[in-house]
Amino acid sequence: MTALARGENRPAPADRMTVTVTCSAGVDVSALLLNADGRVRTDADFVFFNQPVGPGVTYRHGSGRGDMVDVQTSALPPDVDKVVVTASLDGSGPPTFAAAGTLLATIGSDSGALTFPMDGLTTETAVVCVEIYRRGGAWKVRAVGQGYDNGLAGIATAFGVNIDDEPEAPAAPNPPAAAPVSAPNYQPQAAPNYPPPAQNYPPPAPPPSYPSAPAYSPPAPSSPQQGALPMQSDLFNPNHAEVTGVGIQKQGGKMIKVAVNGEVMARAGSMVAYQGDMQFKALGSGGIGRAITQRLTGEGVPLMNVSGRGDLFLADSAADVHIIDLDGSDGLTINGSNVLAFDTSLSYRVARVQGAAGVASNAGLFNCVFTGRGRIAITTHGSPVVLQVDQPTYADPQAAVAWSSSLQTGIKRNDSFGLGRLIGRSTGEGLTLAFSGRGFVIVQPSELPPGGLIGGTGGGQQAGQSGGALGGLFG
Repeated sequence: MTALARGENRPAPADRMTVTVTCSAGVDVSALLLNADGRVRTDADFVFFNQPVGPGVTYRHGSGRGDMVDVQTSALPPDVDKVVVTASLDGSGPPTFAAAGTLLATIGSDSGALTFPMDGLTTETAVVCVEIYRRGGAWKVRAVGQGYDNGLAGIATAFGVNIDDEPEAPAAPNPPAAAPVSAPNYQPQAAPNYPPPAQNYPPPAPPPSYPSAPAYSPPAPSSPQQGALPMQSDLFNPNHAEVTGVGIQKQGGKMIKVAVNGEVMARAGSMVAYQGDMQFKALGSGGIGRAITQRLTGEGVPLMNVSGRGDLFLADSAADVHIIDLDGSDGLTINGSNVLAFDTSLSYRVARVQGAAGVASNAGLFNCVFTGRGRIAITTHGSPVVLQVDQPTYADPQAAVAWSSSLQTGIKRNDSFGLGRLIGRSTGEGLTLAFSGRGFVIVQPSELPPGGLIGGTGGGQQAGQSGGALGGLFG
C-alpha cells in the first residue's frame, strides 16, 4: 500500500477502482463527473446519497465503515475528463474538520491500493479528497485535500451543479378521445377549511359522507355442492367500498384514494394498492437542492411522482389521515414526516421554525412550508385537536404537527431554574412551542420522538431516521 502526499499524482492502479473515505466524524461522500472546463455537464453528473448512480460511477454507503465510490474509467463518457471524490461533514459531529480527526481516502483495486491521509484541516466543512483524471490517453490519480467552508452545497455549486432547481413537472397525458376525463380542479370554496384572518375560524369540517354501494351479492355457482353457503363477510359492507370523487379523497380514517388523471406527488413507499395504468418515479426530496437542504437540516419529504390514469391508494403505517385544502391565502407549516400526498399545484420549501432554535420537536428546528392552491393529505398519530389561535397558545414540541404559516412562533420555558433542576427534578414540560397571531395549530395526542413511528423524514438511506435537525440529538 502506497501513501500519497498532498498534491502528488500517480498512474491509476487499474481500470476499476474503489475510493473509500473514512473519518472518525460522520461524513457524506460524493463524486462529480467533470468536463474539460472542470464543471459537470448536467446535474446528473453529481453522484451522492440521493443520486447514487452516474455513468461509470456508483456511490455505496459503507454502513459505518466508510462510504465508497466505485469508478470504472473505461465506462466514463468521452467528454468526462475528471472524477473528483469529496467528503463533507454530515452535521452529526463537529462543525469543522479541525476537530474531526484524520480524514483518509483509500483507492483500492485488484492491482494494489493508494492511501491519502488528510491532516491539518481547519475551518473546512467539505473537502475534495482525490481526483481521477485523463492525461495523455491514460488515467491518473491525484491527492488533492483542498477544502470549502460552505459544505456539500459549496462543493456542488463550485463545480456547476444547480442546487436551486425545482423538479420539472411533466405534461399531463392526454386522455383518449373516446373516454375524456376531466383533470382534478379544486376551485376556491365558499367556506374553506380555514377562512381569511378577518373571520372567525369555524371548527373543522366533518369527514365526508361516503355514497352507499349496493350490498355484495356473490354469483350462484353453476353446480353448487350440497350444503354449500355463498361467501359472506362484513368486509362486503358498503362502509368498506371505494369512495368516489376526483383527486385526493379520504378512504376511511387511515387511507386515501387518489383518482389520478395526470399526476400527484406522494410519500415514497406509501402506495398500498392501485388500479389502472400508473407510472412511479422516485424524486428523493424534490431536486438536488432540496436533497442537500434536507441532509443539512434533517427535514424534507422523500417523494415519488405518480402519473397516469386510475385509482391510487396510499397509507403510512396505519396513521390517521386528514385532508386540507389550501386556497392560497395562507401556507401550511408541517413536519415532513406527516406529509402523505399533495397536488402538484402546491409547492413547498424547507424553512427554519422561527424562535425554535435549540429545541427538538416533532417539527424539528426546520419544517416544510406548503403554499399555493390545492389539496394535501397529512397524517397524525391518533385523532388530533385543532386549536384556533385567538389568544396565546402553547403546544408540546413533540405533539405539534402543523400550523398556519402566518402564525408567529417562539419558545416558552416552564420549569424555573433552581435546585430541583440541578438534581434532575423536572415537570417534563420544560419547553413548549408558543404561537401568536391568527390561525390554527394541529396537535396530535402523542409525544413521539422526532419523526415518531409514522415514517420519519429524509430520502435515500436517511428516510425514517429523523424528524428535524436536532432529532438525532434529542429523539
